[in-house]
Amino acid sequence: MSSSPVPSPAPSPASSPAPSFRVWALPGLPEVRPGDDIAKLIAAAEPGLADGDVLLVTSKIVSKAEGRIVEAADREAAIDSETVRVVARRGTLRIVENRQGLVMAAAGVDASNTPSGTVLLLPENPDASARAVRDGVRDALGVDVGVVVTDTFGRPWRAGVTDVAIGAAGVRVLEDLRGGVDAYGNPLSATVVATADELAAAGDLAKGKAGGLPVAVVRGLPHVVGGTGETAEGARAMVRGSRDDMFRLGTSEAVREAVTQRRTVREFTDEEVDPGAVRRAVAAAVTAPAPHHTTPWRFVLLESEESRVRLLDAMRDAWVSDLERDGKSSESIAKRVRRGDVLRKAPYLVVPCLVMDGSHTYGDARRDAAEREMFVVAAGAGVQNFLVALAGERLGSAWVSSTMFCRDVVRRVLELPESWDPMGAVAVGHPAVEPAARAPRDAGMFIEVR
Repeated sequence: MSSSPVPSPAPSPASSPAPSFRVWALPGLPEVRPGDDIAKLIAAAEPGLADGDVLLVTSKIVSKAEGRIVEAADREAAIDSETVRVVARRGTLRIVENRQGLVMAAAGVDASNTPSGTVLLLPENPDASARAVRDGVRDALGVDVGVVVTDTFGRPWRAGVTDVAIGAAGVRVLEDLRGGVDAYGNPLSATVVATADELAAAGDLAKGKAGGLPVAVVRGLPHVVGGTGETAEGARAMVRGSRDDMFRLGTSEAVREAVTQRRTVREFTDEEVDPGAVRRAVAAAVTAPAPHHTTPWRFVLLESEESRVRLLDAMRDAWVSDLERDGKSSESIAKRVRRGDVLRKAPYLVVPCLVMDGSHTYGDARRDAAEREMFVVAAGAGVQNFLVALAGERLGSAWVSSTMFCRDVVRRVLELPESWDPMGAVAVGHPAVEPAARAPRDAGMFIEVR
């Protein structure tokens, strides 16, 4: 099988020939069993390899050779054991991140082409597997080739499956074209080509899904073979990190993740906060339920350092006065003030406020108190929505109650109406460190059934 790009329109007679490459499946490989040496099996098939060729090896035979066949009457249990986190779930289908860091259906656990009652797990370290095959082929045949270990993936937004690289050795897995220009001289600012995935897909066309041909060869692209490759990045470099992954979770999982991963963050970096992200979080906040079809939330955004310092200085002075009236020592006061400095460490502050517009007055203390409680609960729901939405924007936050102890001061400094009740302050920023893992809580401890 051959493939070549479409030539540019109207090439001049002096143009070089268009680059081309060949892809073919390697015949003659036996059934692979645990303990087999993949490189020796390839060499024995007399593949006629040359320097600069790329071997595309189906992960299934690598897994078999490495003994990744396990007894598993229940495939779901095997998937559980290989799953690090669930990305999305629909019925029995699960898209998960597995132990190799790959996001794929069923953690790559395969119940086909393996004896009944067993399943096949992916290679434990696909990059190491690729290096072993590459080294073995070099030792056996004296040729310098690249190796890509492939597996079949579905993809978001696209129907059908294709092969991608899950392991690689001696191959430039990503070709970074940023900083170059296209044929019209336009700068390329975001183009990084997934070369190893393109090779894997080309090899799959030659191998086929059911042809019993687990290895293919690509010839004619020596520039993608990375020399000795001893320090070359493997396919792990192609896995997008969590900070850059805009589609890390399915819809329902994203909601649960944002809720469970919302943490109180007390240390922030100096990175600026996107005001648009905060406004999107406010838009989520004001969808909270509220009594009598009211909108009891207001959010004061302190985007300038001057406004933050002015408010926090005034609040500090009020707090010190309160502590002095309580008879606290100067040492105790200084310690408490330092402990409350989380708001000063944040590059962005938000003061959520409660307004009682639309509330009812009953002339009865019990019912009037319940009316205010309803509005306070609605305000809390709005703040919770806000904090969860910030987590969804990859922003850390800390909801600190201090403004509730000096509301008159806050209203005066921020020039707020008397009817606005500050309900704490929210520090917002990019977390300086990943929060410690949350201790698990058994939901059953908080449930009573009647």
